[in-house]
Amino acid sequence: MRKSIWQEKTYNNENNLEEDKKETIKQKEKKSKEIEKEVDVCIIGAGITGITCGYELSKLGYTVSIIEKNEIGSGTTGRTTGKITSQHDIFYNYLEEAFDISTAKKYLEANENAINKIENRIKNENIECDFERMNSYIYTTKKEEINQLEKEFKTLEKLKYQCEYITNLDLPFKIEGGICFKNQAQFHPIKYINGLAKYIEEKGNKIYTHTIAKEIKKNNEKYIIETDKFSISASYVIMSSHYPFFKIKGLYSAKMYQSMSYLIAIETKKQLPSGMYISISNPNITIRKAKYNEKDVLLIGGGDNKTGKEVNYEECYGRLEKFARKYYPDAKILAKWNAQDCVTLDKLPYIGQASNLLPNVYVATGFKKWGMTLSSVAVDIIVDDIVGRKNEYKEIFLASRMQPIKNHEEMKNMLVDSSKALVINKLKEKDIVEKKIKKETGGIIEINGRKVGIYKDEKGKIYAVNPKCTHLGCLLVWNQVEKTWDCPCHGSRFDYRGKNIVEPAYDDLDIIDISKL
Repeated sequence: MRKSIWQEKTYNNENNLEEDKKETIKQKEKKSKEIEKEVDVCIIGAGITGITCGYELSKLGYTVSIIEKNEIGSGTTGRTTGKITSQHDIFYNYLEEAFDISTAKKYLEANENAINKIENRIKNENIECDFERMNSYIYTTKKEEINQLEKEFKTLEKLKYQCEYITNLDLPFKIEGGICFKNQAQFHPIKYINGLAKYIEEKGNKIYTHTIAKEIKKNNEKYIIETDKFSISASYVIMSSHYPFFKIKGLYSAKMYQSMSYLIAIETKKQLPSGMYISISNPNITIRKAKYNEKDVLLIGGGDNKTGKEVNYEECYGRLEKFARKYYPDAKILAKWNAQDCVTLDKLPYIGQASNLLPNVYVATGFKKWGMTLSSVAVDIIVDDIVGRKNEYKEIFLASRMQPIKNHEEMKNMLVDSSKALVINKLKEKDIVEKKIKKETGGIIEINGRKVGIYKDEKGKIYAVNPKCTHLGCLLVWNQVEKTWDCPCHGSRFDYRGKNIVEPAYDDLDIIDISKL
């Protein structure tokens, strides 16, 4: 996968990696001996949610083990814009209409509190992470969208939130209207979680990178978390792995989907805007200034599409590049990458006990592209539950909620996409054969009645895989832009070699020897 500008600053976890390697060798040498670790809390996923949970629990004296299948911050955390804000698109009017004004109020308060808590952690641990208080703006350049802004502003007035309606912005184009949230923030997300990870390890707790959690089993009052290297016994389990990897409990695959967006970083001699900006148009554009290699650069993002949908370059990176060169003609593109987010059908995250069948197993997912702030909301709710404290925001984010779906259109689209991948596509012939696949392209062919996923690299070498997702068996879609196999059902992704890179699947694809078919 393409790396973001943040991911060059991954936490140095070499000591743990060396210990992990030694333990893996021991396990291979003595297969009959089970390696067991006992802790109070096992956290699956070392992104911003998992690391912050580990930090807060370490401060409270809990023993913690964190499992991460790749590197710290290698998932969505390291691929975000790094905005810390309670301005989550046009959202508060939706909350008022779909739920009630009390839900909108609690959501706003929870996120405003989260911004302050992130700042406090940074100050307490002296973390150098480019944290800066900054105004956040949502805007439109279209007169027909003014009504949406006005409805949002009226809801914010009911909430007595000190925001401002504006008609001008520090941007190289004219706007029709906008809303300013003052005193929001931005930071370098990887530097931030690096600082928290350092504290966790200084407290004697461990972060196991390149370790895959395979299964969670109930064992009396505790849980056994099986990994590809060892097992861990824990009283509490926190699933902060972006998308819960267990297949049935909680029914997350039926009430959540994954969505991809795209970002580029540019260098320009033109003056950069001060602030964080996002348009309400679909597809939207997000803009903010950042530091990269000691220079000011501009991040430009947007181009949202459901994971597993076929997309071409012009619809994603090409669109952002065109925008950049229109307003910054001298723009030099320094990096480009994608981010993948979980979106719930009612647009509120799932936070708390994962299932009524799994006491003391917690989940935090469905942040809908606003995980830098909502992760801290999730940490408060989960940690409060573990220590027995009341949390006033817990009820609106209940992970076990099964209220009627508010977003009927997205529900219908998700069911259609899943049905096609599970049934219809498996019966359709693909009008491509191996010899017609051009270099650096991929697709599905049929050989002797068997579907085979083929990618041909720049030298003509062929990589063949079984194109069925290892999560629930959906037929995968070739992503020509990213050179990956993507699942249209639940958003799992695999590289062209078949290696799993995004959950809920965690097993790799089967490699196929086409000479034997």
